[in-house]
Amino acid sequence: MFGPMIKGAAGAAALALLAAMPARAADAVNLQFYFPVAVGGGAANVIQSLTDDYEKAHPEVKIDPIYAGSYQDTIAKVITAARGGNAPQIAVALSTDMFTLLDDNLILPFDDYAKGDEGKKWLGGFYPAFMENSQLDGKTYGIPFQRSTPVLYWNKDAFKAAGLNPEKAPQTWAEMAEDAKKLTRRDASGNVTQWGIRIPTQGFPYWLFQGLVAENGGKLANAEGTETYFDSKPVVEALQYLVDLSTKDKAMEPGLTGWGSAPKAFFEGQIAMMWTTTGNLTNVRKNAPFPFGVAMLPKMKSRGAPTGGGNFYLFKGSSPEQLTAAVKFIEWITAPEQSAKWTMATGYVAPRPATWDTPTMQKYAEDFPPVLVARDQLKYAVAELSTHENQRVTQILNDGLEAAITGQKTPEQAMKEAQKKADAILAAYR
Repeated sequence: MFGPMIKGAAGAAALALLAAMPARAADAVNLQFYFPVAVGGGAANVIQSLTDDYEKAHPEVKIDPIYAGSYQDTIAKVITAARGGNAPQIAVALSTDMFTLLDDNLILPFDDYAKGDEGKKWLGGFYPAFMENSQLDGKTYGIPFQRSTPVLYWNKDAFKAAGLNPEKAPQTWAEMAEDAKKLTRRDASGNVTQWGIRIPTQGFPYWLFQGLVAENGGKLANAEGTETYFDSKPVVEALQYLVDLSTKDKAMEPGLTGWGSAPKAFFEGQIAMMWTTTGNLTNVRKNAPFPFGVAMLPKMKSRGAPTGGGNFYLFKGSSPEQLTAAVKFIEWITAPEQSAKWTMATGYVAPRPATWDTPTMQKYAEDFPPVLVARDQLKYAVAELSTHENQRVTQILNDGLEAAITGQKTPEQAMKEAQKKADAILAAYR
């Protein structure tokens, strides 16, 4: 239809331009992005919105977010795809998956792509506590994104009804146990209608348990991921305290209690206090039918909490253009304004101090101070349990915790057996 209207050199140039347009669209850099959607709140919607915004501003890049399920589902799918020669360029997986991905030779350091002064400034701009699970031997393999620490949530109405100060959370282990006993309510038949506290023991039991260990001056593993300390005195004492909340204090539901069901139980008044991720903060804010508080985890010998959550990883097997585009996208989505949107939508801790300096976040924190609790707790935070063959070692610890919590073994017996099994796996890496 253009033929009769096009003449001479100008016409030839116009035809060349038209011919080039489809080619340019076809030459767009395509990126696959695996994301764990089952992390609470409207995370998938926020990721989709941010991805759409990036594509509008960068039409030369096409990003395909693949919502892969839980963290466990995501890492399994990513590893399967990578081993089959179809690795995504980007994935968000647990920070603790770093050793597993390195052992399988699947990921690249960001240092090779974030170059120059700007690249160094970007890599150096994250909270040090989050980088402990993100770097090894001077290289950065994970970029903190949806990061968290566990915090304590409490029902202020329940505190008031129990004669406790509704504005003051327990500050020590002893206070938490005493408060939990006062908050536990029973009907005339002796049936519990409200438990004082829940520290979930299914789903991610090792993570919340690590908070107790850190508060007791202990640690679960070394930084190199080659040794565990499951049978050490601080660890055994922490497990004894956790068991005692149910068996001795009668203030926590006995047996195994679910991670995923804790917020709902909190909203419905079945529990008065709970430990869970700050990533549930927006969920609690939207759904709690009562005034609530958020506090740092109580201390024994000191404050302490593990970091947690997901990092961005960069995978081998892609073109240089794809990898460069992937890093630019990660730089953008972790920049202050985008990071602020993510934190406000989910409750995850903005992993860069610069985000907290934006007018957006300052206004949000002024209106909703609980968002600052997890950030301020970072000064006491320790790296989440991460070792070589991390899934196997973590499962060993989880099994040991379950054996003690259900009364099959004493805390000391359970942890001695767990340590022996972990040693058998990790000896090869020392």
